[in-house]
Amino acid sequence: MDQIPSETRSTLAFEVTNRRVLTIAVPMTLAYLTTPLLGIIDTAVVGQLGNAALLGGLAAGAIVFDVVFNTFNSLRSSTTGLVAQAHGRDDAQEERSILIRSLAVSAGVGGVLILLAAGIAALGVWFINPEPAVAEAMRVYIGIRMLAAPLTLMNFSILGYVLGRGEGRLGLCLQVVLNGSNIALSILLGLVLGWGLEGVAWGTVGGELVGILAGGAILARRFGKTPRPALSRIFDMAAMLRMLALNRDIMVRSFALLAAFALFTRQGAQLGTLTLAANAVLLNFLLVAGYFLDGFATAAEQLAGRAIGARYAPAFRKAVWLTALWGFALAAGATAIFLVFGETFVAFVTTAPGVREVASAYLPWAAFIAISGVLAFEMDGIFIGATWSRDMRNMMLLSFAAYIACLFWLGAAFGNHGLWAALHIFLIVRGLSLAAILPKRARAAFA
Repeated sequence: MDQIPSETRSTLAFEVTNRRVLTIAVPMTLAYLTTPLLGIIDTAVVGQLGNAALLGGLAAGAIVFDVVFNTFNSLRSSTTGLVAQAHGRDDAQEERSILIRSLAVSAGVGGVLILLAAGIAALGVWFINPEPAVAEAMRVYIGIRMLAAPLTLMNFSILGYVLGRGEGRLGLCLQVVLNGSNIALSILLGLVLGWGLEGVAWGTVGGELVGILAGGAILARRFGKTPRPALSRIFDMAAMLRMLALNRDIMVRSFALLAAFALFTRQGAQLGTLTLAANAVLLNFLLVAGYFLDGFATAAEQLAGRAIGARYAPAFRKAVWLTALWGFALAAGATAIFLVFGETFVAFVTTAPGVREVASAYLPWAAFIAISGVLAFEMDGIFIGATWSRDMRNMMLLSFAAYIACLFWLGAAFGNHGLWAALHIFLIVRGLSLAAILPKRARAAFA
């Protein structure tokens, strides 16, 4: 049990309820769903130009940015966990200090990414190896969009701060403003003004700028009447190193996750073009489920982190229980929908008869992926909020090793069925391995 004195427990203790979980999870689920909408609009804008090379350059460039920014999305996660703990301690000065540290790191990393833009574009062209016209479109798109790198990462930091305080509705508003302005500017610059692919890229830069201005205005008003933390506190070396270590561990986890899906795609390609295409279609099931499960993972981050900061074990236990309950309920619902409407979804995505036939054969594997992955999503949220990043990193590497062994063994024995089985095993091992060490970590945290 926690050791909080009775006179302070009434201030720091808080109740975790279904409503509190949903207040964070539902707005953030909606916020995350605006991201694929942005990609669809960008593709539609460039598609109106009637130039396949430009469309290919946009798609290939988007893959590069997915890798780069998914890697540095650790800035959002680490900020959420640290702010949630400071919020649990009722330490507003430290919340603000964490935000400023995160913004400083984001600006620095973003500046480095701008300097490396040409090299990143060259590496992306080398890896994807497209035709010359597509490669040139890639370079143009990446060169312009990378100018927004500091803004993108700083928006991650602001969102992390907001979510760390449990302000899901504000997080939704900021994401709607950011992605909405991005969409509007991409249409205006790309189509109305005729800038084409460059217009879409500049629309992203403009959208990120609008996001920073909106978030900055809200925070400036919030902080305007409160005392400013001392520079010595903001740039405290121990606090900075803790943030950097947390980011490092989450980045390792993200790299392993990206590598797992890259290997799945690669092994699927060895089984033929139809299997590769069918797997690509079916992975959208995990993508869709992931946007919903991420909302509850975000709720787990904030509530677990706040409970750790408050040293209030009942709230921590309730957060683990309720986010798991809602996560499994949502995963079961998603699986049922995928089983009933999966073939309709496949038919909507592709008109190729061969791809449809192969995808239908493996549809049950894809439909149950949400149930296999829900515990991994929730445990990631709990461990990020509690800032037990080393455990999360180590269990990810353990799961990745098990996945590689299963991928090649089961793939060789059972073909594409084996690949899908390995992916399920990867997600299940991630969730169970973290769940297995959770009680010990919780006892130590609240001792």
